[in-house]
Parts: sequence; structure tokens; C-alpha cells
Amino acid sequence: MYWIIFGATLLASWIVSALFESRIKKYSAIHTSMTGREVAERMLRENGITDVKVICTGGRLTDHYNPMDQTVNLSKEVYEGATLTAMAVAAHECGHAVQHAVGYAPLRMRSALVPVVNFSSKWVMWIILAGLLVIKTFPELMLFGIVLFALTTLFSFVTLPVEINASVRAINWMEESMLVSREDLPKASAALRAAAYTYVVAALSSLATLLYYILIFVGGSRR
Repeated sequence: MYWIIFGATLLASWIVSALFESRIKKYSAIHTSMTGREVAERMLRENGITDVKVICTGGRLTDHYNPMDQTVNLSKEVYEGATLTAMAVAAHECGHAVQHAVGYAPLRMRSALVPVVNFSSKWVMWIILAGLLVIKTFPELMLFGIVLFALTTLFSFVTLPVEINASVRAINWMEESMLVSREDLPKASAALRAAAYTYVVAALSSLATLLYYILIFVGGSRR
């Protein structure tokens, strides 16, 4: 039963990733009058945010908001691009800056989990592997690994409302600012929804893996 669920999760992940890439490519062909940088700066300004910088970062799909140094980091194709995709992505990342400014609770929770998740992500697989080797004599080690992995799963689910809310803020602002036509607004929304689906699949995949580890622990510790 577990392998059916795990296989379905992998298939869903592939489908969602393909859908996301398809929409990103499709809407990158729709040109706009402003670059991603200009959109980001305008959204921040119109939301009364003056202490956040918009900077260009390397890589592809590396766009993110960093609450630690209060920067909106946009990949080059978004920072310099004057396309519907660049506009939607830039507005989404600024949505996180707005969340930070208003004290959005799920964002605060996610930020609080970051140090723990960074530690967990670095060591959890080694601890679980070691726990599997000594599960009959020292099951507590495997249990500790499961707890660490559970924290990463929690992080994945806390991320969902953060990402969805940022997209909602982005679309609402784009509509209010009349930056895109009524015809193109649903397309921008569709691109952001496709991005949100990737987080949903990631969270479900993490949950399926967590349940698998729990089943191994329960079965191994009873022998």
C-alpha cells in the first residue's frame, strides 16, 4: 500500500513540475511594460515598504525573499525580464515582504523553524541510516531521526499557507494596480498556482516518507 502511495506522489510531482515549467515558458512569451525589478520596487513602494532592497541573484528559479537581510532576490531572467512570468514572480516574492511587514503568523512560524530545519536537513538521513542499523539494540536513535524528519515535514506544511498567501497578495495587487489586462491576469494567476502545486506535492511527499519511516520503526522495534 505504501509503495502505491509513494509512486503516486512521485508521479504527481513529475506532472506538477512539468505543468509549472510549461506555464513559466508559455507566459514568458507575453511581454509587459515593466521589468521584474520595476514591478518589485513599485509593489514595495505602494505597500509602504522602504527598507527592503530588490537585488539580482544567480541561477534559475532562485527567486526568494530573505527576511534576515530584508532583500527580494530575483533571478536574472526575472529581474531584467519584462514578461508576464517575471511580473508574477516578482510580485509573489514581494508578497512575502508584505507578509513580513504585517507580521503574518505562518511566515513567523516558518522563519522560527529555519534554524532547526537547517540542522535537521544536514543530519537527518545519516541519523536514520544509523538508526536502521541498530534498530534492534538502540531504537531510540531511529526515533530521534524520525523526530528530526517530522520537523522538516512540519516545515513543508507551514510553507503552504505562506506561499499561497503571497500569491494571493501578488494577484490582488496586480489587479488593483492595473498592471496587466483582464485577459492576462488569469494567466499570471495560473502560473502562480502551478508554483503553489509544487509545494503541495513536496509536503505530501515528505509526509509519505515520514509515515514510511514510522512503519519501519514500529516493525523493527517489535522484533
